[in-house]
Amino acid sequence: QVQLVESGGGLVQAGGSLRLSCAASGRTFSTLAMGWFRQAPGKEREFVATISRSGSSTYYADSVKGRFTISRDNAKNTVYLQMNSLKPEDTAVYYCAADTRVGWGHFPYEYNYWGQGTQVTVSS
Repeated sequence: QVQLVESGGGLVQAGGSLRLSCAASGRTFSTLAMGWFRQAPGKEREFVATISRSGSSTYYADSVKGRFTISRDNAKNTVYLQMNSLKPEDTAVYYCAADTRVGWGHFPYEYNYWGQGTQVTVSS
């Protein structure tokens, strides 16, 4: 079992920044591919960013590329999402996800553990 706990969400004005954190436990962190997804009211969960087990590779949704940065600290069992130049359309519940299997991708079904989510609200 893997437990994921997100933190760092909140209310911010458009153009502002937030950093989300996700602390993992229950499994050796370096064996987990990690991702961030988000879900706005009335919409499906969508991919935001993912990072490989070593941290050497990252991949972003087009909507956040150049504004968001995913990183990980394997010594602290934590993955981060630095969000800059936030827009009202970034408002959503943000979820951290972990993949314990051999794959690495940007679809929700490719992740088998999920956090409880943290709310990010961007005001205009």
